[in-house]
Amino acid sequence: MKLMSFTKNGIPGFGPVKDGNVVNLSHEYPDLKNFLASSGRWTDGELIALSDVKFEPVIPNPGKIICVGVNYASHIAEMGREPGEYPLLFTRFANSQVGHNEPMLVPQESDKFDYEGELAVIIGEGGRKISENNAMKAIAGYSCYNDGSIRDWQRHTSQFTAGKNFMSTGGFGPWLVTRDEIENPSDLQIETRLNGKIMQSAPISDLVFNIPKLIAYISTFTELEPGDVIITGTTGGVGAARKPPVWMKNGDKVEVCISKIGTLVNPIKDAS
Repeated sequence: MKLMSFTKNGIPGFGPVKDGNVVNLSHEYPDLKNFLASSGRWTDGELIALSDVKFEPVIPNPGKIICVGVNYASHIAEMGREPGEYPLLFTRFANSQVGHNEPMLVPQESDKFDYEGELAVIIGEGGRKISENNAMKAIAGYSCYNDGSIRDWQRHTSQFTAGKNFMSTGGFGPWLVTRDEIENPSDLQIETRLNGKIMQSAPISDLVFNIPKLIAYISTFTELEPGDVIITGTTGGVGAARKPPVWMKNGDKVEVCISKIGTLVNPIKDAS
């Protein structure tokens, strides 16, 4: 099943995607995060054409967005780093995100805007101190993410937060594909395209810290709750590692495609 969040005429809604439409369940639950925390049962709602809605970030109001840095072997190699003993974690804020087909914005403060295609893991059951053996049961589903990065601000200090949280720099969507649809996320393939050119391509199995390890590690120090999002890392081919570097600019289009999930599309525009 695919689940998405949207607005129509400024009014928020969410629901399952079906044959080019979305079934609006906002009459039963306030949002997708609350739905994930519930039994997941619903009655039929209003059927709305996808062409009539604005895609919102899959989870517009996550309690936590936890991102993993340099977590693909190919990206570690191109950045000249060594694998860490523990996952490198940083956070994103919810208001830095945009949905599918919505513009990601180049801030006025920098022109070094880079793409990072990533697999997003959305938590369903959650909990504390989740073991690796039970980690997959905590997952509601998966989505595509573009962890757009302002590289010079990211490198101001050893902490990544400043370069990862400019407004409207993270794309999230188009929808969540539920866990039961994807038997093993390590079998998935991710690809990032800039103006139609393939810039990143790798199997999810190239992750250094796989999804069960990430969930076990993160849930040791914080409680994972329904609707929380873990952004698992990006593969080799980022713009900053190219010679010369490749930065996203006004008028570009970036796509993150993950097999069995779909394609997240975002135009690139200058922030006003």
